[in-house]
Amino acid sequence: MIDPDLSGQTALVTGSAKGVGREFLLALADCGADVAVHYRTSAAEAEAVRETVAEEYGVEVTTVQADVTDPAEVEKLFDEVEDALGPVDILVNNVGAFAPRHWEELDHETWETVIETNLYGTYLCSKRALGGMRGQGYGRIVNVGYASSDKGLVSPKNFPYFVAKSGVLMFTRMLAADTQDDGITVNAVSPYTVENSAEFPDELPRGRAAQFEDMNQALLFFIEPGSEYISGQNVEVSGGWLPESV
Repeated sequence: MIDPDLSGQTALVTGSAKGVGREFLLALADCGADVAVHYRTSAAEAEAVRETVAEEYGVEVTTVQADVTDPAEVEKLFDEVEDALGPVDILVNNVGAFAPRHWEELDHETWETVIETNLYGTYLCSKRALGGMRGQGYGRIVNVGYASSDKGLVSPKNFPYFVAKSGVLMFTRMLAADTQDDGITVNAVSPYTVENSAEFPDELPRGRAAQFEDMNQALLFFIEPGSEYISGQNVEVSGGWLPESV
């Protein structure tokens, strides 16, 4: 099991009040990082995560509320994290809405929400984090993609999601190239079906969905100090899934 020592580092995981984001945050806290629990509307769940971290992990923890698609709120988000915990060393861009319906059934607001939470949020948070990371010559950014979205994956049911996740992976590679001399790595973790997914296909690779621990192992691989030369990469946590069609 990958178990880096992250003592003295500050980690921000967007959308960490529940689901995969919560598990990412707990994994980082378990490795010794001080953590910021981000939420937009899930205040009660975020507070529950804060209490869990404070009681069980022995690290500093704070909660922060923001809409990551709004530049002003992203600025406020990072200001609050920095005031409470110090500069962000580790950023996990986990937020991203999902709309599993045929694209013709989606209204403009839903399309916009899916694109903006997945892609704009990743861009805005990464841009704000980079100032501090470049200043200290160190940083880890991990974005959440989707399995096979960099292989031309198409689906009439998930148009904006796949468009956004393809953009996230392209953004990951481009940002990695732009930060290669700054002591910063930028990578992506891309699941297929995770244990908390709303829908499950009839057949799953290896007979199961990805567990949270599977996701955490990929995340911690990119975070650990020994991965400093690995940047611009995407690890699919998909059990080897390769779609013929979706």
